[in-house]
Amino acid sequence: MTGDEYFKDKDSSERPTGPGFLVGYPNAAGEFNGELDGGCDYLSWSPGDVFDASYRDVSGMPFGLAIEAAKKGHSIARAGWNGKGMFVVLMTALYLPPYKTADTARKVNDRTAKWIGEDTPLDSQPYFAMFTATKQWQPGWLCSQADMLADDWTIVE
Repeated sequence: MTGDEYFKDKDSSERPTGPGFLVGYPNAAGEFNGELDGGCDYLSWSPGDVFDASYRDVSGMPFGLAIEAAKKGHSIARAGWNGKGMFVVLMTALYLPPYKTADTARKVNDRTAKWIGEDTPLDSQPYFAMFTATKQWQPGWLCSQADMLADDWTIVE
């Protein structure tokens, strides 16, 4: 749907002047159903200059915005990385009861209990992990200076 189509039935005082964008916000389920207006809870007209100042293409972000995306649960990657299929995620904090807990629910495994003790719960703080080009999971990923200063970060879906 174009802005002209959206505003055709509106009073002339509601019609925008100048270039802009018709912005659709997803429904309560966070989804669009294929039609711009059919899957939206809210449609809004944004003048072109306001839109340009407020929205940003996420196909070339600085590291700070990529971190914000990771905090929201997205996987992120650099376009400039040579390896195919590589991405980074933020692993959230994790608390597990001790290995010796009688409960059969999720608890510290024997591999971890070997190092922290069988009677010690696991209190894991958030960290970044990378899925590497060799299809290996690498916890504790640290970015390089080049990664921090790059503007080619993307959200990986």
